[in-house]
Amino acid sequence: MGPVLAWVLERSHDASAGELPVLFDEAARRLGATRARIYVADVQQAGLVVLPLRDSARSRSDASAADDGDRLAIDSSLAGLAYRTQRVRLGSDGTAWLPMIDGIERVGVMEAGPGVDSGWLDSCKALASLATLLVISKTTHNDLLVARGRSRPMTLQAELLWAFLPPKTIGNREATSTAVLEPAYDIGGDAFDHGFTDGRLHLTLLDAMGHDLASGGASAVGLAACRSTRRSGGTLPDIAQTIDRTLAQWIPNRLMTGIIADLDTVRGELTWVNCGHPAPLLIRDGHVLTAALERPVQLPLGFGFHAELAPAQHRTRLEPGDRVLLYSDGVTEARSTGNQLFGETRLADTIIRSMAAGDPAPEALRRLIENLLTHQDHRLNDDATILLAEWHPAPT
Repeated sequence: MGPVLAWVLERSHDASAGELPVLFDEAARRLGATRARIYVADVQQAGLVVLPLRDSARSRSDASAADDGDRLAIDSSLAGLAYRTQRVRLGSDGTAWLPMIDGIERVGVMEAGPGVDSGWLDSCKALASLATLLVISKTTHNDLLVARGRSRPMTLQAELLWAFLPPKTIGNREATSTAVLEPAYDIGGDAFDHGFTDGRLHLTLLDAMGHDLASGGASAVGLAACRSTRRSGGTLPDIAQTIDRTLAQWIPNRLMTGIIADLDTVRGELTWVNCGHPAPLLIRDGHVLTAALERPVQLPLGFGFHAELAPAQHRTRLEPGDRVLLYSDGVTEARSTGNQLFGETRLADTIIRSMAAGDPAPEALRRLIENLLTHQDHRLNDDATILLAEWHPAPT
């Protein structure tokens, strides 16, 4: 196996994204499988789209959209089951569907044909891991990989915001954070951020007023101000003041609500600032602790309200296994055709039931956003963003 993986790495340095499928197909054959195909998840996590076994020299129109035969539904295929559960699945013909996971971020699946000798499956698991790393590394600068994950063009504000957003799921031994955002192709002013540093997990959820390019620009500026301030050693109130001041100066009259938080992944202490945003929910042992994270309302960002006096910072101690749910009002205020609100109770219950059934956190949010889209007949009137963080420290 080692020589084959080394061969792939050597060839991958100057391989185009369009050449990756051919490269991994050949590698799988050398490892004892009959074939290999790479499928990447689309931006809404509804389907898995194959990377074609041909070079990227084809036309742009061919590269930007998958044919129906190139897609496998995540909810109704064996490949989708591997993606949803993050476990290898074997078909009746001996074909293996191997999840492609970057850390804990789900990227897609690899299909490996039946093996012709023993040990092929373990070798192909390693090959799928290598394929994940190479797909991720080339996605940052190759439009073929980006375009294959889209079923239609994005608006300018959506293109702007997706360029600023981090991976949807991150995690380590102590904590996990995962997020979803809809409408994926027409985001208005919602955005999220999360990242680890020195025993802490940072969380941010922003909601800029409006649903246009200026809204997307305001959220992008908010994320940049957040990252710049925290990476310079600023506190959560410092971050809020920087966002507030920057928006007031450069994108005036653009109101923004937001939650900015840190989780100490060693001690389990959650610290947060809430500027005009719905209060987070605390889920413990399969139940929402009513009003556990509600605090006096602070003024929103963008109008200079916090120029002189920083917003209050709040603290609470979590218990192992606790989950903190951040969301925008586009989730709870989504209305069905019968004028029924989606509501906070339905939001929490959907998450709780899904995770009680054994779904990993990213799958729980994927199912939640599907329920939300169905509730509103797939026509969201506002951005809907959800971020779920879980503290799961290793036993001492």
